[in-house]
Amino acid sequence: MGKWHYGIVLDAGSSGTRVHVYRWLDNAIALKESGKHNLKSLPEIKTKADWVKKIHPGVSTFADRPEEIGPEHLAELLDFAREIVPDDAIKETPIFMLATAGMRLVPDVKQKLLLDHVCSYARENYDFALPDCDVHIQVIPGVTEGLYGWVATNYLLGSFDSPGNHDHGKDHHTYGFLDMGGASAQIAFAPNATESEKHANDLTLLRLRNIDGSTQEHRVFVTSWLEFGVREARRRYLSALQTALGADNVKEFPDPCLPAGLRTTLDGKPLEGAETEQYLLGTGKFDECLRGTYPLLDKDAPCEDQPCLLHGIHVPAIDFDVNHFVGISEYWHTTHEVFEMGHTDKAYDFNTYQHRVEEFCSQDWESIERGISEHKWGKKLDQEKAYEVCFKASWIINVLHDGIGVPRVGLEPMSTSGVNGTKEVLEHGKHKGYLDAFQAVNKIDSTEVSWTLGKMVLYAASQVPVESAEALPVGFGSNVAGVPSDFQYPSTGLLPNLEPLHGDSWEDALFEGGSSRRIPGIILFVLIVFLALFFLCGRTRRLKVYHKINNLFSCGRPGGSRLIQQRKRKASAPIKPSFFGQSTPSYERILEEGAQDIELAGSDSSRSSYDYVSDTDTAAFLPPKRTPSWGQGSPARLHFNQDNSSSATVGLGISAPPGISTIDRSGLVVRTESRDHLTPIALGPTTNGRRSRAPSPSRSHSHRSPSATPLHD
Repeated sequence: MGKWHYGIVLDAGSSGTRVHVYRWLDNAIALKESGKHNLKSLPEIKTKADWVKKIHPGVSTFADRPEEIGPEHLAELLDFAREIVPDDAIKETPIFMLATAGMRLVPDVKQKLLLDHVCSYARENYDFALPDCDVHIQVIPGVTEGLYGWVATNYLLGSFDSPGNHDHGKDHHTYGFLDMGGASAQIAFAPNATESEKHANDLTLLRLRNIDGSTQEHRVFVTSWLEFGVREARRRYLSALQTALGADNVKEFPDPCLPAGLRTTLDGKPLEGAETEQYLLGTGKFDECLRGTYPLLDKDAPCEDQPCLLHGIHVPAIDFDVNHFVGISEYWHTTHEVFEMGHTDKAYDFNTYQHRVEEFCSQDWESIERGISEHKWGKKLDQEKAYEVCFKASWIINVLHDGIGVPRVGLEPMSTSGVNGTKEVLEHGKHKGYLDAFQAVNKIDSTEVSWTLGKMVLYAASQVPVESAEALPVGFGSNVAGVPSDFQYPSTGLLPNLEPLHGDSWEDALFEGGSSRRIPGIILFVLIVFLALFFLCGRTRRLKVYHKINNLFSCGRPGGSRLIQQRKRKASAPIKPSFFGQSTPSYERILEEGAQDIELAGSDSSRSSYDYVSDTDTAAFLPPKRTPSWGQGSPARLHFNQDNSSSATVGLGISAPPGISTIDRSGLVVRTESRDHLTPIALGPTTNGRRSRAPSPSRSHSHRSPSATPLHD
């Protein structure tokens, strides 16, 4: 490996996929260049603006056509990454595709199939390091996304490496993190000491490693609100609007969150042609829009674990004296891409921001269209964004101040509406460590704030070598000492007591001499083959194997032969496992050499219904005498002593056909089906409702009971 290590993260969001390429110095080189005073710092992750590429749509759109995601979506992103990573570093460069809220809404079966196609395509067409698909290609929960964002924010602000420069008081030096996408919203922060102790079980333990091998631990609260992103909130808002006005009888729906005079379809598309369908009509009343979006916070939901913020979800109390939040994604786009353009003040405060939103959203649509064509609000604002921006602004304000409880800095009205009421407090915010309660950002020190950076910080920190085998690993899990049972490692190669597979196939892992899994693997392989052959060989062969094994173990027992053992047992044989035949009790008799010497007793009421009797006792029931192939003498016969009304019947009430001996069976094994296997088919008038079974003078091995079909049939 050269001087630089590389890593690739694909952020598979709801609207598109963005690939990020990162690099960091080899740890040995980093130690030499860091100097004595910077050893207690994390690996320095680098990226460039042109090392990021985003394409549309999101991966979730391929849920019904997973075979197309490779050539139509991934190829463009992975080709882009391959052009950045040097050729000699490609095989050592890990690749991660982590999907977020859009994929969380896809059913599990489709989700798994889609991820499998992603992994197989990447492995077959690219040489990036991809040792384990379950770890490197996955849908991450919202709390994991929020934790990665918290790591990225504090990493870029420098609070990990220089905690003394970010002292917020009360022994607190980290920043809170807020993220809002299209489908979900996240919050992550380290509570103050009192709340951390009170809600210790609700916190996540995060462990990082500095370049000198030392570790640092943080305890963070993280939660996520699915359907609280701007797109899902808009959907819920329109659903409530239609319900309130009666969707079946109303054609025009007044929408205070749209500029006055604007008409759109119910899903926000431009209204074209004759107005024969239902549509939204903008009224441009921002105050009403704020009141209409407030119920979406679901503040009245039951809270089982106090305190709660939104939707009845528990969140420890936030101490805004020490908890200062940084917001990204929609918090930045909605507050800055439109409402700071054309103004000299860039800092956010409630009064200034809300005034600018009201000014924009109260205009009629024709005025806004002219302003867009003149780039009055910058080149990034187009008509599609102008449709949505008023709703997004109202939702952001409600979530921040009524939902999370961020103080309304600058609430007092100023004499001039364009003046920032807290300019002196917030001026040069980044140089003061972002000490305001909330600050929306897009980049810090020219690096975009993205949760993907947090993932790579964890991975790079985990690659720092340690001298002691007892060093605790890098990752996160439940807030307990040591390594919790749910601890998540940044990569498969970091799992304890696991060696990477040798080669690319399971044959190498089983048979290559250097693998520690060789012997257990071979044993497992042989066992699987044995079980497969066992179930494929058929019931008859399984039965023969069973009896051979039974005979083998019988020979060593007192009494010598198996026949003598039979005399000492009860008349009824033990129940055999269902693998060897019927699952119900079956009965057997063994005719062997010397059978004529066995003393057979008659039946009485205290004995089993199935008894052995002598030849003389059963002479009337015997067929013409035959010479058995296993020896001389008269073979023993089995008499079913059952109280039947006719001598033409045998045990269990089974009638024998006229003119045929009741019992006439030869062979080494004779089995009688139980009542459970007797079906009421082919019943004749003489069977008394029971099924007759014709005698079989020479029962072959291919004979099967209709209700005891072999497994392979």
